[in-house]
Amino acid sequence: MGKVVIMDHPLVSHKLSIMRDKNTSVKDFRELVSEIGMLITYEATRDLPMTTKRIETPICEMDAPTLAGKKFAVVPILRAGLGLVDGVLRMVPSARVGHIGMFRDEETLIPHVYFCKMPKDIAERDVLIVDPMLATGGSAAAAIQEMKDRGCKHIKLMVLVAAPEGIKCIQDAHPDVDIYAGALDEKLNERGYIVPGLGDAGDRIFGTK
Repeated sequence: MGKVVIMDHPLVSHKLSIMRDKNTSVKDFRELVSEIGMLITYEATRDLPMTTKRIETPICEMDAPTLAGKKFAVVPILRAGLGLVDGVLRMVPSARVGHIGMFRDEETLIPHVYFCKMPKDIAERDVLIVDPMLATGGSAAAAIQEMKDRGCKHIKLMVLVAAPEGIKCIQDAHPDVDIYAGALDEKLNERGYIVPGLGDAGDRIFGTK
């Protein structure tokens, strides 16, 4: 079973509290999404493989630790996932960026992929799928399946806020995928929103409501 990592860090908790406030401006909300994304990326990349490189410091030569060069990609689920990309890239500037767009059938509620643009070598990369909210889990599960269909074998999911229902959905559908979340909230309401949550992340990031 993939692990579930809930960030236990004062900076993440504090920044999330500001985001949850309905009076927080679009500008501040957008910046906080990026900042928390950066902090969670720090944890999600903890197991990146390392090697050493011979360098010369101002004092002496040494075998310095460096990333082993394993390929890495961040894949936001459109549109809200775009808000997390900058934070990830600030931590891993060499990462490639794929994009996956999804819509939900209003009758069946089943998510469908309408857009998917990936690096040509995506199957060879470690993939970090990002989306601010893990509510029912349907869209994230479908995005993970899309990446698996493209040959990806090492996939992680990163979100700001998760509901227990969303985590269960991912664990049932993709037990091999690790989940990294800034917070685990109480439940979903009758409309499928996370409680207490922070509202519609896409609308709050882009100021469309």
